[in-house]
Amino acid sequence: MTLATIIALAAEETEHHGNVALETVGYGIVAILVFAGLALVTLSYRNVANRHAHKAEAYARAHANDVQRSGHGH
Repeated sequence: MTLATIIALAAEETEHHGNVALETVGYGIVAILVFAGLALVTLSYRNVANRHAHKAEAYARAHANDVQRSGHGH
């Protein structure tokens, strides 16, 4: 057998006719699941600042003298 014959036989064996779109559906499903998980993580941090407003106010009262007032918030 020559190299060309071996390559031709290998190409013939690996060639298949199928629905390529159906074969790639799994990638889309995995992507949707990953993005849905990331969305849940993002939504879990929603309104966190308001849940601990009393802590922020207490910290601001305790450290009111530590803040130096200068122009433009610096």
